[in-house]
Parts: sequence; structure tokens; C-alpha cells
Amino acid sequence: MRIIIIGAGPAGLTAAYELAKNGQQVIVVEKDKQVGGISKTINYKGYYFDLGGHRFFTKYPEVEKIWKEILPNDFLKRPRLSRIYYNGKFLYYPLKPFNAFVNLGPLKATSAILSYAKARIKPYKNPDTFEKWVVNQFGRRLYETFFKTYTEKVWGISCSQISADWAAQRIKGLSLSKAILNAFGLTGKNKIRTLIDEFLYPRRGPGQFWEAMAAKFQRLGGQIILQAEARKIRLGSSSVNVTLYHQGKQEEIEGDKIITSAPLSETIMSLEPKVPDVVYIAGQKLRYRDFFTVCLVIKKRDLFPDNWVYIHSPEITAGRMQNFKNWSPEMVPDLNNTSLGLEYFCFSSDPIWTEPDQELLNLAINDIQKLKMGNENEILDGTVVRVPKAYPVYDPDYKTQLSTIKDYLNQLSLIQIIGRNGLHRYNNQDHSMMMGLYAAWNILGGQHSVWDINVEDEYQEVDKQ
Repeated sequence: MRIIIIGAGPAGLTAAYELAKNGQQVIVVEKDKQVGGISKTINYKGYYFDLGGHRFFTKYPEVEKIWKEILPNDFLKRPRLSRIYYNGKFLYYPLKPFNAFVNLGPLKATSAILSYAKARIKPYKNPDTFEKWVVNQFGRRLYETFFKTYTEKVWGISCSQISADWAAQRIKGLSLSKAILNAFGLTGKNKIRTLIDEFLYPRRGPGQFWEAMAAKFQRLGGQIILQAEARKIRLGSSSVNVTLYHQGKQEEIEGDKIITSAPLSETIMSLEPKVPDVVYIAGQKLRYRDFFTVCLVIKKRDLFPDNWVYIHSPEITAGRMQNFKNWSPEMVPDLNNTSLGLEYFCFSSDPIWTEPDQELLNLAINDIQKLKMGNENEILDGTVVRVPKAYPVYDPDYKTQLSTIKDYLNQLSLIQIIGRNGLHRYNNQDHSMMMGLYAAWNILGGQHSVWDINVEDEYQEVDKQ
């Protein structure tokens, strides 16, 4: 068969690779100029940086097998260290009681414990929002200190307007009591590993892995068309036709089946025959959060030991900061310098999205100075990368819209939807890879539901024993 795959991110490339290994003819269409999706690595004058940090860890042996196939000798085992920057201080995450006590101070720490006790005695019933869910698990004082500001930076909406699904998916199984027990090693067989302490990482970032997979896929006979936007997907009785905009002109490609990891809203609006109005409207209502990364090269050898830092203080505009040299020494060409990635979350409709790059560089430099990590004279260089539709938004109505769309798509035999944006689900890359495998196996004769991945499982960083 001839299979068309839209999107060369983790889900799309994995599906393409699996199909090509099994003798299928596969064409991958990618609108960016490089593969990897949000997991690609940018090379700026020899400095490598991620679009966010992308660790390699998984519970799926099928995914781990592919990692070893593609990069058998290029993974590093990295220690994980991340902290929260709050009120001018750094607090370890996961919780270290003495560190938290010293930084919060005895009064705030006592207040947090009392607040947690109150939440356990009188919790919200059927917590349906992020705010209620976290207050039940940690108490209101810790919610307001460590969750509210950062979460609202990331999503741009009130925590009372974010579905509890997002919290349950990302931090399922964790509460203050379990975090404290875990910090003292008292969880026994049910030890919580909500934030794992080590992970695998390619020497030159996750993009090294996806570039290697793309190359191997092409050696197997697969084709990748970069900088090509899929604008129309026409589903016939036994074939699929896709209209592309590529190199300034319109092109048509035809296949037997199609797999797409494009944003679900875009897929719904591109389908022909046109979907029913109720499905079309559901697609329009799905929302996405955008972000941009400002990478700064600073003339300092060592700034801080963390892989990344969550910035909870509201006076700092950035939401998170990556130290790429601490992910892998090969991410920087000169170990006397440090490359930081400051992440800013917004909607593409916000004025900041279209600000000139120099203004965004100035914003990041200002944040670095507020963090007391350098001054303007120590900034050697920098660049800006914008990432549209990076995160699917879990607003209160998203499940209703998804249910409508899913019911319709399940009636279509020639198209499969995969990936973070494809299923409007906050996946890690191993989940997206597993979706790609499921889609490929379905074409090869299997029966697997991609919608079931990352739904019922415990959060991927909790260790099942």
C-alpha cells in the first residue's frame, strides 16, 4: 500500500519508520524545514537547544527497542535536577522537606501543613478544575505558592478554567503526604517517582534521534517532503488525495490510507467531503497554547546545576529556563560559555507573539538580570524560535468537543489520527511514538485504539511495582 503521513514529529515519523520496515510505500509531509516536531533540536552557530526539554524515558519496551535501533551508541544517562524559583529562592522539586522549610520559613511552612490538613478533612467533592484538584492534593497554601502562578503563565487562563484532567494526567498519584514520605524514603514498594531522577538523552539533543530516524526511514525507501503544507484531505471510497502547498505551488499526492498528526482542528477543517456542522464547530472550539524560546549565549562557565528551572515568581515573564549544557556537554561548542533557553508562553493572538526578535531578546536579557544570572555585557548572542500550537488546551469544554469529533472519525476507515496535537492530548514523546506504532500496526492488519494511549495508565513517571 501507499501510505501518506502528515507530520514528521515523534508520532508521524515512528509510524512511517514502522511501515517502511514492513515493506510499505510511505510519503511523509512536513510543513517545517526539519523533522522532529516540537522535539526537534535547533542548531544556532554550533549551540544546540531544545524547544523545551525532551527527556527519553518510557514504560513501553517497544519504544525502548526503537531507541536502541536508531541510536545504539549516542544516548547519555543524565542525572535529573530541577528546582522552582520562587521569591528569590530555589526550592527543590520533588520536595526536600528541610530545603522547603528553610526557604518558606517556619510560619509559611506551618501554614502550608495546616492548609493541607484542612483540605484532607474537607476536600472538594468531584473536583473538576485544576484548582480544586491541586487544592485537594496539596492544600490551598501550597497551591497558591507553587502551582497557581506558574500554571497560569503556561496556559494564559485561570486555574479555575483548566480541566482537572490536566493535573490528574501530569501528577496523578502524588500528594503532599506522599511527596514527604518519598523524600524520606518511606514509601516502600509503592515508591513515588513522579519526577524521575535520571533519564536518557542524545548527545546532541532529541533532534539527533529524529534526524537519525528520518535518515534510516529514507534508506528503507521512504520519502519526506519538507516545507509542504497539507491543505485538503479528500477521502474517497478506497483512496486518499491530499492537496499540498509546496515550494510556492500546489501539488496533489494520492495514497491508499492516511495518518495525520496535524492539529486536530486543522484536520477537521481540511477534510472533504466536509464534515457535519456539529463536528466542524467542535473542531473550531479546540484551543492551543503557543510559546517561543529565547536562546541566550552567556559568557559564564557555570550558572546553576539544574537541567531546568520552573520560574514561579510573577515579576519574571519567562515561565521556564533550560540550561542545555547540563543536559549534555555537547550542546555547547565552548564550555566556557553557557546557553540558556528561556520559555515564554502565549497565544499567537497576543501582541508579544509578533514582537520583533530584538524586543524578545531584550525581554529575556531583562529576565536574566532580574534573576541575577548575568548582565547585558555578558550576553554574547541569542536567537528566537516561535512554536505555534505547542500545547493542546484542556479547557472545561474540551472533552465534549473531542467526543463529538472522535465519534465521527471512528466511522472513517481510511484515516487515523495520532500525536499530541492530533488527539489533542498532552503526550510525552513515548506516548506519541506508541500511537505511531499502533497506527502502523492497524494498517498492517492489527486492531489497536490510539485513543486509549495515555488515558488509563498512571502518569508516565510513576513507577508501577
